[in-house]
Amino acid sequence: MKPLRAASVVTDSSSTFLSQTTLALTEALANYAKAVHSRIAFQRRYLASLGKLTAAEEDMLLQVVHGWRAEVRAINRLDDCKRYESTWITAVNLCKNAAESAENSGAQQASLSMRTNIQVAQSQVEEARKLSADADKKLAETKVEEIQRKAEYAAFNSEEFEIHEAYLRED
Repeated sequence: MKPLRAASVVTDSSSTFLSQTTLALTEALANYAKAVHSRIAFQRRYLASLGKLTAAEEDMLLQVVHGWRAEVRAINRLDDCKRYESTWITAVNLCKNAAESAENSGAQQASLSMRTNIQVAQSQVEEARKLSADADKKLAETKVEEIQRKAEYAAFNSEEFEIHEAYLRED
């Protein structure tokens, strides 16, 4: 096989591998973000119901919020992301090596095409990472909001209790 033909075959197969791993990683990141957003939506509904439910209903709902399957799905999706990211990095490195080999063998077009494919894959993954990071940020904000709302609710309930106690005392 001639060097140019060999370089072309290597860059084509490397490019295919990169495309497949990029798709797997971006889908895993998107699925992770969706699972986190589902948890956020459920948690916000819980926060909106504070004070409107009985204590037993609130406890049950809180258990559901903290043990909800979306959290498990998010964790599983995050594990998928890590696994796919490792494979994707391997694919990027393989493609860089293929581009360099193609260039060294005189297959400039194959090398240029490979470098372009790497850039496209990197930008797609970066965009998916941003969505995932945004979901993580919103989840953290929701957790802070939950802590604040619970503190406000607890303070309100203790003030209400103190007022009732004052009425019950005989001076």
